[in-house]
Amino acid sequence: MINWSFDYVIPSLLILIIIMGYYFSLPRLPVRLNKVFLAIMVNEGFVIISDIIASWACNEYKTLPTWIVVLLNTLYFAAFFSGCFLFFEMCVTLLRIAPSRKNVRKWLIRIPFILSEILTVSSAFFGFIFYIDETGYHRGPLHFMVYVTLYFYIFMNYFTLFTHWNRLRRRHERNGIIGYTTMLLIGAALRYCLPLYLIFDTFCLMAVLIIYLSYGNPEFFLETRNMAFNSKALRIFIEENEDRGRYKILSFIIRDYHDLRDIYGTIQMNQGIALISEFLKKNYPEVIQFYYQNGRFVLLGNRGMDWEEIHEEIRHRFLLPWKSDDAELYLEVGFALVDLSKGYGSADEVLNSIGLLLERADRLGDDYNVLTDDNALQDYADRIYLKKTMENAIDHKAVEIYLQPLIDANKRTLVGAEALARIRDEKGHIVPPGAFIPIAEQNGRINELGEQVFEKVCQFIADSDVDSFGLQFINVNLSPIQFMRTDLGERFLKVVDRYGVDPSRIHLEITEEAMIDDQQMEKQIQAMQRDGFRFVLDDYGKGYSNLTRLKKSPFINVKLDMEIVWDYCNAPDHILPMMVGAFKKMHFGITAEGIETEEMAKKMTNIGCDYLQGMLFSAPLPPEEFLEQYRGY
Repeated sequence: MINWSFDYVIPSLLILIIIMGYYFSLPRLPVRLNKVFLAIMVNEGFVIISDIIASWACNEYKTLPTWIVVLLNTLYFAAFFSGCFLFFEMCVTLLRIAPSRKNVRKWLIRIPFILSEILTVSSAFFGFIFYIDETGYHRGPLHFMVYVTLYFYIFMNYFTLFTHWNRLRRRHERNGIIGYTTMLLIGAALRYCLPLYLIFDTFCLMAVLIIYLSYGNPEFFLETRNMAFNSKALRIFIEENEDRGRYKILSFIIRDYHDLRDIYGTIQMNQGIALISEFLKKNYPEVIQFYYQNGRFVLLGNRGMDWEEIHEEIRHRFLLPWKSDDAELYLEVGFALVDLSKGYGSADEVLNSIGLLLERADRLGDDYNVLTDDNALQDYADRIYLKKTMENAIDHKAVEIYLQPLIDANKRTLVGAEALARIRDEKGHIVPPGAFIPIAEQNGRINELGEQVFEKVCQFIADSDVDSFGLQFINVNLSPIQFMRTDLGERFLKVVDRYGVDPSRIHLEITEEAMIDDQQMEKQIQAMQRDGFRFVLDDYGKGYSNLTRLKKSPFINVKLDMEIVWDYCNAPDHILPMMVGAFKKMHFGITAEGIETEEMAKKMTNIGCDYLQGMLFSAPLPPEEFLEQYRGY
């Protein structure tokens, strides 16, 4: 007669109940990961309970009907083999391997599980895995299938992880799979060495705990401020449903969200976010709600729902204030509707489309209640194409410069030029800087791009007899990100030394965006001025211009933004002439941008501008055409 020890298994059951209680107390995202984890916990609970009862029945086989003892052991082994397969299924799920559509591969991997289950059920009649006789419980001739199946799926866990290693980018995700699989391996070894102790269930519990702490905790997918699902949850859901496309997304953004946080304060805005989320949960329980950060909400539901009515109801609710504990919040929102019923290529495509639409909805104002995704996916595809085009140009040092002349306002002669970056797509078409420079700033390639432009300007000056046609300097634009580099002066100085160019011929243009930190700006400019470089303030009047700060700034020239130039030329007033006069007294040169007509040129000359730039004189030209046009100008 075999007597099993229950010292380990009962505490394991109690701990599992605590984990399950906490798990069920929180909202759970309806994705494969959570479904498999739930199946593992429920199955493990059944394994432990059936293990306890079956072992007790085996101890009491003399007082119990044989068929009950057989049934209880059959249920235990059936659940045990299911657990082996489910732990492998968790590994496949974590690696984001879609369920195989190839029936051969699908059934091959299930053969040990299916065979073991068949043998378990057959044991009630033929005793393959176990049998019960007048002396109690005995292992059957095929009992070794318990270890064959267990070790097969443990090995498959390791094999699948290492053959798909790059699918997991974070170390803790890989460590989680290794950790819980290793727990199963140790438990399997102890089960073989200590067969009378119900200890394997304890190691299965530790495996469950590792999965829970690494992946399964519902809080990983919740926004703590309002208990809506977070951006990580949205990505996982969209990735899992790439091939299905049975739903639509209604998203909305709180307009001027960051400014409102400054006005109302962080605590009150968080309360407002929670109130909005509560309203959505109460009124639309059939949709999945995500909080996509920065005042953005995403509602995802079946394509057959009346999304227009939902949009109107939410829009009308935002006409009323949201009342927090001690304040009323007045919020405006912009909407975007994305139809994914026809499928989509990737999660990035969907998430970027939502982001683009909400950016537009934030800017457009109340004139647009809802934007649709008619062109959003195409816009995303265009951005990806631009990104690849830009990276290809940078990687192959194929960034080009175009030169637009700067004309002396009084003499109408060439004095300088502004260098503008250009790249070409695969068809050889020119891509304007407004399209690719923001992308370069976002993905960190702006420094490389800017240095290529700077080097090609130096090469142009070195290779051309610029003095012969009066070209005194060339302006080169600096991105605010580029300007913040502490080694910028050293890098530029190496380039001008390589080409033998006088640094004073290079005028570096920066915008007011780069002047956020006055001390940093002055330190950077002064250091580079000592090396001979000169600085120009670009697009003056476009941002929050500060005359007091300009008074301290070591610029040699201020370029008036074309909008204030056009405004003045369309409706002359006293403000711009007085501003130009003040700049002249502060010893700044003045450049007027956007000059398109002779009348504009005369008006800006009359108020004291030193240089003129615009289409009246020339569009930006390739260096060869620029030389051809302005030699002897």
